[in-house]
Amino acid sequence: MDARSVLARLRHGEPLSEAHLAWFARGLADGGVSAAQAGAFAMGICLRGLDEAGRVALTLAMRDSGRVLAWDLDGPVLDKHSTGGVGDCVSLVLAPALAVCGAYVPMISGRGLGHTGGTLDKLEAIPGVVTDLGEDRFRATVRDVGCAIVSASADIAPADKRLYAIRDVTSTVDSLDLITASILSKKLAGGLEALVLDVKVGSGAFMKDMAQAEALAEALVGTANAAGCKTTAVISDMNQPLAPSLGNALEVAEVMRVLRGESSGPLLDLSAMLGGVLLAGGGLAQDVQAGADAIAGAIRDGRAAERFGRMIAAMGGPVHFVENWARFLPEATVIREVKSIADGYVAAIDGEALGFAVVALGGGRRVEGDVIDPAVGITQIVRLGDKIVEGQPLAVVHASRPETADAAAIAVRAALTLSDQPITTDGDLIRKRIG
Repeated sequence: MDARSVLARLRHGEPLSEAHLAWFARGLADGGVSAAQAGAFAMGICLRGLDEAGRVALTLAMRDSGRVLAWDLDGPVLDKHSTGGVGDCVSLVLAPALAVCGAYVPMISGRGLGHTGGTLDKLEAIPGVVTDLGEDRFRATVRDVGCAIVSASADIAPADKRLYAIRDVTSTVDSLDLITASILSKKLAGGLEALVLDVKVGSGAFMKDMAQAEALAEALVGTANAAGCKTTAVISDMNQPLAPSLGNALEVAEVMRVLRGESSGPLLDLSAMLGGVLLAGGGLAQDVQAGADAIAGAIRDGRAAERFGRMIAAMGGPVHFVENWARFLPEATVIREVKSIADGYVAAIDGEALGFAVVALGGGRRVEGDVIDPAVGITQIVRLGDKIVEGQPLAVVHASRPETADAAAIAVRAALTLSDQPITTDGDLIRKRIG
């Protein structure tokens, strides 16, 4: 067996066996597959797709391309993953709150992909934070703090680590099969007992409509449960940014406002709901609502903030970050309001366009190896249904240069649709639960 024979079968629409997929995953991990062949594989899967058995086989092959962790702790090992949106910094709120409630959260996360921000990039906006922890330090942090948010080490799903970077630069991000295998190979390698998946739907998500989102949620839940991990998916709205800020340091600032009780809204609400599902699934709450109440309580009384601070310190960040977070986060040199040129009501927000505007500012990667500017982004973004008058700020751009700020302002105006008439929104943050 070799890469060319696997790619030929894929090109001709012939099924790939477990052996084919296991061979290719090993080749991705050990370098036996070239970058060109990896790109062709990603494009072939994107165009041809896999059946259910093939999806499970690819996920397990990528998981087994490296080390699979096992834990011996006095509480359940739980985790959450989002399929990607804009202004989505739930992981940073939820991980410490779960730890306060008795769970252990070894969260293996990713970097920005396409127009969406990456949890690791956000964490690394905090000076000193190291997300590439060795296994001993990772285990110690999970055991002592209750949570750690890290990158996959070289021996955790190495096949996915390579394919993940290639997908970002080959326009093969939005494949149900590749998304499923990528998410679950890392998560299953983490040795979880239960998992909740936040599947985004809407203009800022990879899945634009409910049919696509439901298909992905069912694929993820079916694949994960077939692999032995108790999994539930929640489909949540992404027709507008979850938090009103996009950009790495700017989203960390939103997280701190929530954890310190200075802000509420969709970010807090979704964190509580997802945590409730996990606490109920892990046996730490009687039901989902009781679990959600426990998560909200851990945030409201400051315990989650204290736990977040301990995690940041354990990962190399400032010891007193929670108390002085605004002093530590980097700030952009150009900060400019984007003012409306017309009256109206906010009728639609193109979240994907806003995400790519942040990438253009330097807050994401256009090609593999790009260095991210953690300070840039967009804040104070208006919400759907808001009444706007000419001259009112639609958002605030944070940039490194005046010319990039000008381009971002144009992109922000183009991403917002104003209507002459008031609009009504369904207001449902949670659309559906599967599993």
